[in-house]
Amino acid sequence: MKKVIWVFTVLLMLSCTKKEVETQLDLEPFKKEVLKAEEDFKTMAQTKGIPEAFYTFADSNAVIKRENDTLIIGKENIKLYYSDQKYQSAKVSWTPSHVDVSNDGTMGYTYGNYVWSIKDFQGKEREFKGVFHTVWKKQKDGSWKYTWD
Repeated sequence: MKKVIWVFTVLLMLSCTKKEVETQLDLEPFKKEVLKAEEDFKTMAQTKGIPEAFYTFADSNAVIKRENDTLIIGKENIKLYYSDQKYQSAKVSWTPSHVDVSNDGTMGYTYGNYVWSIKDFQGKEREFKGVFHTVWKKQKDGSWKYTWD
């Protein structure tokens, strides 16, 4: 009798479980949103300056990696980092060559090439080129902010 009750209980439990059905989101609109955020970020850096752009587009817990693998953690520390005089006249441009987003459309990333132009202590223009990688997070208000740069 115990075996019958056990088998019945197992069958009842199995019949009550629901299989999750994954619904595939169309990710293209999310990719376009991330690319637009990337473009707006770059435009602000070029028109209003690097400090304002990096502050405005930072998630509150954003992290940036800079010289000597230094990590600057948090939006306010990023603002402080870019308040250095050398960034007031610096210029930057970048072009994403790849964008992707998570299956639920809440996280995204881009990478591509950048060019920094900055004056050294002698006033000579110096140019630095490289590859950037930015991780984006969709905010509650629908905007995108970077969490890693």
